[in-house]
Amino acid sequence: MKSLQPYFQLIKDNRNYRLLWISQAVSNFGDWFGLLALYALIAKYSDSELLLGLIIVVKMLSLAFFSPFAGYLADRFNRRKLMIFCDFARAASLLGILLVRSPETLWIAFALTSVQMMLSALFEPAKTSSIPNVTTPEQLVDANVISTATWSIIFTSGMAIGGFATEWLGTDLVFILDAISYIISAWFLYRAVIPQTEQTAEEKLRTRNPLVGIKEGAQYLFSNKHILRPSIAKGTSTMFLGGLVYLLIIVSEDVLKMGSIGLGLLYAARGIGTGVGPIIGRRLFKDQKDWVMVMGLSILISGLMYMVVGWSTSIVLMIFFVFLAHSASGANWVMSTILLQKRTTDTFRGRIFSTEWLLFTVANSFSVMVAAACLELDLISVKPLIMIYGGVMLIAGAVWTISVTKQEKAFQNMSSQKLVKK
Repeated sequence: MKSLQPYFQLIKDNRNYRLLWISQAVSNFGDWFGLLALYALIAKYSDSELLLGLIIVVKMLSLAFFSPFAGYLADRFNRRKLMIFCDFARAASLLGILLVRSPETLWIAFALTSVQMMLSALFEPAKTSSIPNVTTPEQLVDANVISTATWSIIFTSGMAIGGFATEWLGTDLVFILDAISYIISAWFLYRAVIPQTEQTAEEKLRTRNPLVGIKEGAQYLFSNKHILRPSIAKGTSTMFLGGLVYLLIIVSEDVLKMGSIGLGLLYAARGIGTGVGPIIGRRLFKDQKDWVMVMGLSILISGLMYMVVGWSTSIVLMIFFVFLAHSASGANWVMSTILLQKRTTDTFRGRIFSTEWLLFTVANSFSVMVAAACLELDLISVKPLIMIYGGVMLIAGAVWTISVTKQEKAFQNMSSQKLVKK
């Protein structure tokens, strides 16, 4: 319990971080609580594995499409006000899904899910960019660990409860409760004070054309390789994990024959692992100079664990190794986020995090679409496909450990030499 004291102390003493954190917790619960209801709605009005995969792709591509503009907006305008707007607009889009009443109106769910994700593409980089502005440098690691652990706890409870709620309450009530969660989230944001370094008048004039602002953000990223490296960590991981997480849906339905309940259990293991991983990673690797190397190791370990999931037919073993896979992934997520927050100036932070989301969502969409197409065309069955994805992910982690880690070490050595000269 003593090891958790710094986290409790941060929440207790830092009012603005506390309000931002509660807002995240409430809206995240709604996200995961309603996700299985969306899957159930699609399954109700269609019998296509491709459509089930397509909704995931729509979510990811919508995030990707709007991410460059979202980052531009998050750097140019007040992030707190943008997040409040996103919460209310996402609530409205969820209520619109209640109009789906037949296979012919199923397109409404796809369209409004796309709108919801574009709003999330704006909300997420604004939120992540705001964390360093409501914490001290010493609190930043704890703040990100809390945020990720909260995501995992909410993911676990939201998915588990959502699986039962979808079965017992029906999709309509679940969507209504989901919308209410966004409104509650907006209320906590309204009460928070979130400082922000504003762009200078010259910067605002120069980047009044969004395309110019987006271009400057890309130039900033690619000219700073020490920022580029952690920005591609999540995308590299989800190039495989995206498809693997989608395949868990098929495993629950076709292999375990457990439907939403089985999926809720597997996704709960995913969520718990994501929360535990950063805490373990922080204890084992306290020196941030090692974190880029750890990102490669986490990708390798995640792939290896999912190979075991593909081999197993036991729900207990699957739960355990999904937990281990996403523990490694969670460490990757938090370490890459903290490095980006520390290495990026505030006026570029929104664009950097939105670019990271762009890479993440494109990789996720590609991964899911390939997996869904393989199953739809009967090219391979689900369990061998999981083993193939896991094996290639293991290789990608090994390549990262050899190549990207070497570049990071060269950067660290150069930085150390500069400090010595000073």
